[in-house]
Amino acid sequence: MTYNFNEIEAKWQKYWAENQTFKADNKSEKPKFYVLDMFPYPSGAGLHVGHPLGYIASDIYARYKRHQGFNVLHPQGYDSFGLPAEQYAIQTGQHPALTTEENIKTYRRQLDQIGFSFDWSREVRTSDPSYYKWTQWIFIQLFESWYNNDTNKAESIETLIAVFASEGNSKVNAVCDDAIAPFSAEDWNNYTSKEQQEILLKYRLTYLAETEVNWCPALGTVLANDEIINGVSERGGHPVIRKKMTQWSMRISAYAERLLQGLDKIDWTDSLKESQRNWIGKSVGASVSFNVIKSVSSVAVETAYKIDVFTTRPDTIFGVSFMTLAPEHELVSKITTEAQKAEVEAYVLATAKRSERDRMADVKTISGAFTGAYAEHPFTKQPIPVWIGDYVLAGYGTGAVMSVPCGDQRDYDFAKHFNIEIPNIFEGVDVSKEAFSDKDKTFIANSDFLNGLNYKEATKKAIEELEKLGQGEGKTNYRLRDAVFSRQRYWGEPFPVYYVDGMPQMIAAEHLPIKLPEVEKYLPTETGEPPLGNATVWAWCTETNQVVSNSKINNTTIHPLELNTMPGWAGSSWYFNRYMDSSNTEEFASKEALNYWKDVDLYIGGSEHATGHLLYSRFWQKFLFDKGLVPVDEYAKKLINQGMILGESAFLYIIEGRLTNETEDVSAFCQIIISKEFYSNLEKKEGYIEELGEPLAKFLDKELGVFQEFNKNYIYLKKSFKAFKTSNIDVSYVNIHNELDLLSLSEDKRYERLQNAHFFDGNNVIQNKDISFETRIKVSREVEKMSKSKYNVVNPDQICEEYGADSLRLYEMFLGPLEQYKPWNTAGITGVHGFLKKLWKLYVGENGLLVNDAEPSKDSLKTFHKTIKKVQEDIENFSFNTSVSTFMIAVNELTAQKCTSKDILEPLLILLSPYAPHIAEELWHQLGYNESIATAAFPEFDASHLVESSKNYPISFNGKMRFTLELPMDFDAKQIEEVVMAHEKTKEQLAGRTPKKVIIVPGKIVNIVG
Repeated sequence: MTYNFNEIEAKWQKYWAENQTFKADNKSEKPKFYVLDMFPYPSGAGLHVGHPLGYIASDIYARYKRHQGFNVLHPQGYDSFGLPAEQYAIQTGQHPALTTEENIKTYRRQLDQIGFSFDWSREVRTSDPSYYKWTQWIFIQLFESWYNNDTNKAESIETLIAVFASEGNSKVNAVCDDAIAPFSAEDWNNYTSKEQQEILLKYRLTYLAETEVNWCPALGTVLANDEIINGVSERGGHPVIRKKMTQWSMRISAYAERLLQGLDKIDWTDSLKESQRNWIGKSVGASVSFNVIKSVSSVAVETAYKIDVFTTRPDTIFGVSFMTLAPEHELVSKITTEAQKAEVEAYVLATAKRSERDRMADVKTISGAFTGAYAEHPFTKQPIPVWIGDYVLAGYGTGAVMSVPCGDQRDYDFAKHFNIEIPNIFEGVDVSKEAFSDKDKTFIANSDFLNGLNYKEATKKAIEELEKLGQGEGKTNYRLRDAVFSRQRYWGEPFPVYYVDGMPQMIAAEHLPIKLPEVEKYLPTETGEPPLGNATVWAWCTETNQVVSNSKINNTTIHPLELNTMPGWAGSSWYFNRYMDSSNTEEFASKEALNYWKDVDLYIGGSEHATGHLLYSRFWQKFLFDKGLVPVDEYAKKLINQGMILGESAFLYIIEGRLTNETEDVSAFCQIIISKEFYSNLEKKEGYIEELGEPLAKFLDKELGVFQEFNKNYIYLKKSFKAFKTSNIDVSYVNIHNELDLLSLSEDKRYERLQNAHFFDGNNVIQNKDISFETRIKVSREVEKMSKSKYNVVNPDQICEEYGADSLRLYEMFLGPLEQYKPWNTAGITGVHGFLKKLWKLYVGENGLLVNDAEPSKDSLKTFHKTIKKVQEDIENFSFNTSVSTFMIAVNELTAQKCTSKDILEPLLILLSPYAPHIAEELWHQLGYNESIATAAFPEFDASHLVESSKNYPISFNGKMRFTLELPMDFDAKQIEEVVMAHEKTKEQLAGRTPKKVIIVPGKIVNIVG
């Protein structure tokens, strides 16, 4: 009757699968509870022990809510479109679908072996045509909608067309493109179909437009801002440049204010909410128009162009001494003078190689170029030089700023660097060394009609005067920009779009899904088109409503299909709704299912998705709500960001160099691998290496002759030698004592460069061919992100094989608070594994089950109810690490109490079940139950068992404790004194004397004086 965890876990995983133990019902009298994990991308590497952290936490909560009587939906699926599978396809020619399928099999096996209570009947895959059919359908709904500011929601494009046909666009209050020309109803009705379509594109919620994008030539695709780190692609580290391309975009900016307001009604982490607030970036100020002067020497002032800016400080308008445009601004090429053309073009080209995030983060570098053009100040009519600078972004605001160096530090630094005038418009403030930006202490000076006014007064007055001139108005601006929705990839959702006369047309819903075509190559075409341009069957026939051969395109009935695919966030922006009714073939989810589940009660995932998936999905949810397709406009009530389990990377240390003869020709190459302790003693001083160690020093000197000078304390290496730390070594070759398995390492092709190396173990220098199991080289360990590229990944398969899934689950929770980062140490798992063995022994002895119908002792009841209280509080507060400690304490106490009572040990299994479900199921079964423990009622806490009914009083005489006496807690001082004075030991201590005083503090002490 030993604890055979491998057999037990396999047994119950099979039982759960066969009996669909965790299948949720869309019709139940139980209250609902929806627990969701951010679904994984199925990478080729499979799971490492860091991945399940959030899944274990959500699983504990899902199991807990089942015990509380809830109908729990806890689904899982795969975000299965992704660049890695496509990159693998490019390298090998294997279709991404085959790679993805194999990867999913690995993920499913690993997830099952950890014992998650997922409802697999609702599995979704974003790359499955039956799923992305509805992603395509939602795209069409967005295309067929516009945002009405008057009703503050999305509406059918047909309502807009009706307004145009009857009134024109003069009264339309929509979120749309800038500078749409006004037209009457008569104009609209006389426009050609193509002209009408072009106008409607400027209003639609998803639209085609020329956009500044992040283009990665190496990957051949556009990247979102959150896919770029430090100016290079997150995947592969490739350079990224800014480039104008015609792309599909989503008008998420229409929802900026609602996305902000919605944060106040959802229970998400404060840090994540703040990230979204900053990303949306609401600012209140004014828009101002500056007329461009082509030449200050020109008698005729040319004002064909205007520079529109948004400013939060219109009160400082008289402090403007120059304008700054983003290098990508459309006016740059139009207003730049011939004399400045070469300098400006060179600067624009250099800026295109930097990402927006890089430019925003770089506050130290000051750069720019003068266009040679000037703008006219709205009030003074004085010329203002127009510059370009990379600290201004084309996509933020208007891509231009009115630069007030006395009031903005970045403008100040720019002006100082380029020797531009810095006029002071602040009363009683010195700006000779830095800008002044304290709005609360602002009083305006040298500003005509604004003189003497404070910030609020001057802002109001400036806007009034700008409106009189027709050169400005009050405005609220948002940093949030429309989201580019096109990707130049193969492995993504195809757009349900074909083109007639260059205008996009939607494929009718009844013909969806439009499936990915077969292609021979997954790279862009030779003419630069996306990979779908390689397809030979990729055109749409409007007669048969089918995809047909490209060769048949005739622009009458057969038309070209869209060649781009959707971005990675498309499928993840609505998957939580699909889980509610994943097998529905008629709609993305039924009204009944949506109204029953409504929203996610608990969502767990990483904070790195704050301004990507978590923002886009809120946008899509609000749109679907506007269209009456979902019952709530926020899809997740509560969200928790799990931290990260870090890996312990391993490093070797090497002395390396090339032996050279007098003519400097390379004659040999030498590597000696040493342990960290020897490397730590290496200190270079003018070519010397101190305290290298005599055995190693002698070897280097005698065997390799690399020294010009040698004595006991110092070694002088030739200049061609160096000491350094290697890149990461695979941690699978390192034992718990940080010793390297050199034999296995030497057979790994990744380390071929070490096959001719020597190894110094502290006593001897050993050639590679002579190493044995006794050769000991210690690596150094450093904590960093667990990643395949760092070779510090620990595979959960190995942990489950050696210690069991229950041990893995408990250990990951035991490592620390859920939201924190914590390092993995495999050696530490032995503690929780030992706990499970001890738990098993509490129930099962050598001769079988120990549990019986004995009455529980007071101590056991106290231990148990103390455990209920703590575990329930911990689960509700997501403090899972302290629950594990509580279980350990409880088992230790119950073991010491020799508890065998079924009244205690049976409900204890229910408490433990969310954390260690396999052992709980097995022991539950051995107690005589045929049904799963999964829905057994959670034990109720009874506070009376924690109330102390008696107190063990120390009885002291003249301050010295002589004996103890247990008395009821409800005795008052008089009752205590009567019992104590009548006690034989008291009489013995007093020996017939009458005490002078009896001091009694009920519940604490008794002291007899005299």
